[in-house]
Amino acid sequence: MHTLTIIIADDHPLFRGALKQAVQNLGEKQQILEAGDFEAARRAARDNPEADLMLLDLAMPGVSGFSGLMSLRAEFPGLPIVIVSATDDGATIRRALELGASGFISKSSGLDDIRAGVNGVLEGDIWAPEAHLPVSEEDPGINELIERLRTLTPQQSRVLAMLGEGLLNKQIAYELGVSEATVKAHVSAILLKLNVDSRTQAVIKLSKINMPMVA
Repeated sequence: MHTLTIIIADDHPLFRGALKQAVQNLGEKQQILEAGDFEAARRAARDNPEADLMLLDLAMPGVSGFSGLMSLRAEFPGLPIVIVSATDDGATIRRALELGASGFISKSSGLDDIRAGVNGVLEGDIWAPEAHLPVSEEDPGINELIERLRTLTPQQSRVLAMLGEGLLNKQIAYELGVSEATVKAHVSAILLKLNVDSRTQAVIKLSKINMPMVA
């Protein structure tokens, strides 16, 4: 019998509890893993390669906005990720889906709606709140930027996310277990793919993606 494995990544214990309650009994045999920060979410995904789904809060300690989604999406391409956020405007939902989320659930949703969203994604659908249908992108430059971000390798996505957190090359090298020379090579590749001249400009580009998101 298949064990349904769901990773719940949210820094608020009470909301993790609510999500856990919503997804209980979706499968006859079930394993629910909880993570309170981004690195714990990464570890859970790495340690459970057969996981069926991750519910990911956009605002988590250790990562800013969509950087976490991009990094996880690149590192674990076979893991469906549903964004769970209190910020549920159309632009945020659209960008989450554009950057590879399999669904979007608003934190204002009731348990039945959360359960329906999780069920839909597990069945292979892309899920978004009916009351907040994704809007068309007002800034054409964002579409180009999203396409460029999609060309980053898993390691480049992680490096960019760390640049966004303000980490220095030597700190990134320590976190990733690689040399500073390797990090510099990744940074150079990121600048080329994003068509910018400096790491500061790369971080500014990343912040444009996160702009609609406030929580």
